[in-house]
Amino acid sequence: MIMTALRGPSVGGTAPPIGESPVIARAHEADLRDLRFRSLIADEDWTTLSPAIRRRFTKRLRPGTSAVYVGHVVETRMSRLGWLLAQAARLIGGPLPTSRGAGLASVVSVTEDRSGGGQVWTRLYARPGGFPQTINSAKRFGGPTGLEEHVGGGLGMSLDIAVVEGRLVFSSRRYFLRLWRWHLPLPGFLTPGSLTVTHGETGANRFAFSLTIRHPWFGTLIRQEAEFRDVVDA
Repeated sequence: MIMTALRGPSVGGTAPPIGESPVIARAHEADLRDLRFRSLIADEDWTTLSPAIRRRFTKRLRPGTSAVYVGHVVETRMSRLGWLLAQAARLIGGPLPTSRGAGLASVVSVTEDRSGGGQVWTRLYARPGGFPQTINSAKRFGGPTGLEEHVGGGLGMSLDIAVVEGRLVFSSRRYFLRLWRWHLPLPGFLTPGSLTVTHGETGANRFAFSLTIRHPWFGTLIRQEAEFRDVVDA
C-alpha cells in the first residue's frame, strides 16, 4: 500500500517511478501515449478493459508509422434493404460491406491524420473475384461527443464511446453532412438508423470486431463480424 501511494496514479497500468511527481508522470505518459480515446472514457470503465485493448487505443502513431491488424470476416448478414443501402453507399466511397462473404481475408491499418486532427482507418476486404473492397474513414476528436467518424461525400456521424462487459462500444448519436466548416444535421428519415461497432478481446493479441446497422422500422439491415490479430506495434 505504501509503495502504491508513493508511485501515484497510473494510466493504462503504467506507474511512474518512485519519487517522480504525478504531474511529471502524466507529462511523460502523454509523450509516450495518445490519450485522446482515453480522455473520453471514465477511469472506472477504462480499468475494466484488457491491457491489449488499452494499448491499441493509446498508441501514438508518429509520421511514417501505422498500426496493422490482419484477420478474416466471420460472417456478414444483410437484409434486402441492407444490401441496397450498401450498394447505394458506393456513391460516397463505399463505407459499408457490399457482399455477404464469409471466411475471406481482411486487413485493417490505422495512420495518423495530421491535417484532420485524428486517425485514418483503412479496411481491406478480400472478395471471391476481383480486387478487395477498400473502406476508408477518419476518426476525428471533436463535436458534441468528442468523437466523430467521417466517410466520403461529406457524410459523418457523432459517436458515443462506452465500455460494456469489457468491450469498447461505439454508437452513432447523430448523422451530419459536412459542407466546408458547417455540420448540417440530417433528419432521421435520411439516415440508415443506429450504427454500433464493438471491439472485444478474444485471446492473446486477438480481438473481435462487429458492426451493426439497425433501422427503427426495418430492424437489422447489416451485421458483420470479423476477427483480427495485432501485427505491427507502432
